[in-house]
Amino acid sequence: MPPADNTASLREAAQRRSRQARERAEKAVTAAYRTREPVMVASIARAAGVSRSWLYTQTDLIAAIDQIKNGAPSPARTGPQPAATASLQRRLETALLRIKALRGENAELTRRLETAHGEIRKLRIDAEPSRRNP
Repeated sequence: MPPADNTASLREAAQRRSRQARERAEKAVTAAYRTREPVMVASIARAAGVSRSWLYTQTDLIAAIDQIKNGAPSPARTGPQPAATASLQRRLETALLRIKALRGENAELTRRLETAHGEIRKLRIDAEPSRRNP
């Protein structure tokens, strides 16, 4: 008889443990923010019952811990947050200005390259003995 295929159950259990660890870590970060006591990654990991190395893989939680350390207000949510429309508009305008500047620079460099190629061609023609006048 072949061994039972437990992969689905194992995957579900791993996902459940990961989700629970994430929830515990979020609660520990929130509790640390409320107490306003000195915060260390190790203390958050210990309070959440997770390893420091796992906690360092959670970049948003580390960012929240850093905000607490620096005295900055912590965001209400620790996960990815949508950017404001005004912020996206500014980023788009900045990108468009940069593209315009790069296009201008590219055109100038193209013009200079064409000039250089023309000068090289002229020098080659002038250097050929058959093209010279005797």
